[in-house]
Amino acid sequence: MAVTPSASYSITARLAITNRPGMLGRVAMAIGDAGGDIGAVDLVESTRDHIVRDITISSRDSTHGQQIVNRLKHLSGVRVVNTSDRTFLMHLGGKIEIHNKIPIRTRDDLSMAYTPGVARVCMAIHEDRQRAFSLTIKHNAVAVVTDGTAVLGLGDIGPEAALPVMEGKSMLFKEFAGVDAFPICLATKDPAKIVETIRHLAPAFGGINLEDISAPRCFEIEEQLRKDLDIPVFHDDQHGTAVVVLAALLNALRIVKKPLRRLRVVVTGVGAAGTATIKILQSSGVRDIVGVDEHGALYPGRAQGMDFMKRWVAANTNPRKVKGTLADAVRGADVFIGLSVPGILTVRDVKRMARDSIVFAMANPVPEIQPEEAERFVRVIATGRSDYPNQINNVLCFPGFFRGLLDSRARTVNDEMKIAAARGLAACVSRGELSAEYIIPSVFNKSVAPAVAEGVARAAWETGAARRRRRFDVSTLQ
Repeated sequence: MAVTPSASYSITARLAITNRPGMLGRVAMAIGDAGGDIGAVDLVESTRDHIVRDITISSRDSTHGQQIVNRLKHLSGVRVVNTSDRTFLMHLGGKIEIHNKIPIRTRDDLSMAYTPGVARVCMAIHEDRQRAFSLTIKHNAVAVVTDGTAVLGLGDIGPEAALPVMEGKSMLFKEFAGVDAFPICLATKDPAKIVETIRHLAPAFGGINLEDISAPRCFEIEEQLRKDLDIPVFHDDQHGTAVVVLAALLNALRIVKKPLRRLRVVVTGVGAAGTATIKILQSSGVRDIVGVDEHGALYPGRAQGMDFMKRWVAANTNPRKVKGTLADAVRGADVFIGLSVPGILTVRDVKRMARDSIVFAMANPVPEIQPEEAERFVRVIATGRSDYPNQINNVLCFPGFFRGLLDSRARTVNDEMKIAAARGLAACVSRGELSAEYIIPSVFNKSVAPAVAEGVARAAWETGAARRRRRFDVSTLQ
């Protein structure tokens, strides 16, 4: 299956090219014939005999990138001086660091920032723990915690290998919402030890973002932490996905003109994200949802492949008692939401869905059905990829969500906040912008984080979850 070249597999090749007319064209043709996309072309050095250029090339994967380089090595009049993987270069030395907010230039600065002046601040917090929110980083700090057991689509790769993802997450927190996030990778898979460790770390943070922890353990860990801590705990793989899916669905329904309460929805992949999506859809008014896993539809009494969360899904969904395969479940469905594996939804399945159907095929990097195969038979299609319209991406949720939690000093996360976040996100697509190819805003839309934050903070006040009572001010994001 052909995959479009991507910047995530881009290289910079430094080439010494014989200095004669037409050579750069030959290089470009060789790259194109090999299936690569040329980005920047930079001049490094020019002599009478040779021109040295850095050429940025996007490929489909690492093997394809090497094939392009090999093609260039065999091109007459061209010498490959070296190649650099641009993704690895971005990660070299780590992607984040800490900066001081105030300079320390004099003895007076030192005496106030550290000893002896800091002792007075310590005692003020000792007398009233809540003052830690105003006198320390706690008011704007989030711990991004993982055990490395469910990293992206890579699976259980361990805490050290998970660190680049947690760094990237921390970057996005800061870039899009001004939140100071700290990556914490734990060398244990024991849910009780993970809970205990986070409980001990919690005093330094205003919120906990759980990340890439495998199901069903992630449910147990989140539930216990919510009971134990007085700061919000948010498992982004569950709730971030669910919020963005709901926002996209709300706008898709504006196009097909169908009400939530009359929808037939199929969710394939009943793990962390799938279960959270089912719950937020139910909280929003969807009544007919069928969950499907590798063994087929979930229904009360099914014995095969069940855990405690799947038993909950089986007991609380599927009012028509649908049994059988995914093909059986999607027949007549209005909405397909894929959070599972590549290629499991066929064109035949899509043709059997209801009129003006909606397909969210979010398996990455290869979706449950390729958009090119489905687009003739559905009204709206979305994926998890950036190279197709309607990318459903968690970064649309979690920065703004935590901005709202921190600004309201929320004690917990509740359903009202999630639904408010989804509605705020959906509203970022105006009536004039809305189309089948544009149901969800770009991750670079600067109105997204403030809109999500405002919805979350307002819901925190209205449900009594907020400590801070002042009016939410989106200027904190400027």
